Amino acid sequence: MVYLKDGSGNVDLLNVMGAHLSLMTLENLRVEKEVRNSINRQVNCEAANITKTVNAASKQIEDIHLLQNHYGLSNLPDSLREMAEIRLEHPESSLQELGGYLNPPVGKSGVNHRLRKLSELAEKLKT
Repeated sequence: MVYLKDGSGNVDLLNVMGAHLSLMTLENLRVEKEVRNSINRQVNCEAANITKTVNAASKQIEDIHLLQNHYGLSNLPDSLREMAEIRLEHPESSLQELGGYLNPPVGKSGVNHRLRKLSELAEKLKT
């Protein structure tokens, strides 16, 4: 009995033995497995990113509601007030999409900065 752990070793052995049909079957199985694993990794990564985005948006909305109820959005600087209103209007949007709704449009880092400022203000209200 011979045990070959490495897939390429199996392929080489089958080739030397002249078992070309078995070699092609094995290669097809290896390719299918690689594709399936690659797709699973991509799906898992996208699911994790979506979960992270949803959690971040939920926290941002929670912070904005806290500011709205205890401080008033009208008391915020215009840029922060507008950002808060846009986030409430578009809870599912990405940072880049939110930036496009602002007037004038703001980049992803600018949106992130404003949302972070809103979060900091909400944290101050909590203490």
